[in-house]
Amino acid sequence: MTDSPPVRDDDATPVGHDDTVVLDRRFSWRGRDVAWTAFGSGPPLVFCHGTPWSSWLWAPYARALAGEFTVHLWDMPGYGASSKDPAHDVDLGVQGELFADLLAHWGLARGTGQPHVVAHDYGGAVSLRAALLHGAAYASLCLVDVVALRPWGSPFFSLVRDNAPVFASSPPAVHRGSLEAYVATASHRGLRPDDLAALVAPWTGEQGQAAFYRQIAQADERYTAEVEPLLGRLDVPARVLWGTQDTWIPVDRAARLAAALPDADVRLVPGAGHLIQLDAPVRLATELHAWLAARR
Repeated sequence: MTDSPPVRDDDATPVGHDDTVVLDRRFSWRGRDVAWTAFGSGPPLVFCHGTPWSSWLWAPYARALAGEFTVHLWDMPGYGASSKDPAHDVDLGVQGELFADLLAHWGLARGTGQPHVVAHDYGGAVSLRAALLHGAAYASLCLVDVVALRPWGSPFFSLVRDNAPVFASSPPAVHRGSLEAYVATASHRGLRPDDLAALVAPWTGEQGQAAFYRQIAQADERYTAEVEPLLGRLDVPARVLWGTQDTWIPVDRAARLAAALPDADVRLVPGAGHLIQLDAPVRLATELHAWLAARR
């Protein structure tokens, strides 16, 4: 296990996250409308976001790597630009199965162009379930501050999950205030107002507020418990990348996860919280490029 070099001046203050990528394509899956896009050239590279995030977090990294890879961005159903139908389940079991089918839709199923995958937060559990339970295959897997091992979920997350109907009925102003306060705790360095606004925007309004509490209510550790005994079967090189100041998913999970995987190492990023994309953008970009370039 190794730490990254000391933090450079580039990462000393919050950096703007102004790159916007439009998810201009749609994949229909069991009534759900999945927003996605792809661009660039080279080997396939897929980014998976977590909760309560969207592909927006990965957009600048996708842009930066599009000169060497064909990058794919997508929003899970219930998130971002994808459909938020209250009748549709959005749990990790659904998302893992969907991801395997989405890869097949892209022509990236086992034996037909296996992609590199970079996953954050819930995206870790989604990508691991797709591989270990639904036959997805990857060229490599980079797991960034991921949900993978129990226990997971911040105290606020657990409180909301256990009382979702109460929180869902909050007045819009109260909901927005608690949402902004919650999201802000994912950053160690502090969020720019524009970045905070972009992160909370999908969860506001009548539809967004309901969707926010619905996805938390359906969070269940049984979906990670199901794959934990199978982690030793993951036949793909993996990197576990973690911010040392992650208060949502503590850094001790990094070593535990790498030890459970047959071919994995760990890189730690000092001074970064759970939103490592915003806390340490230069360092994260450097780490991702080095990992992926070595496996092209």
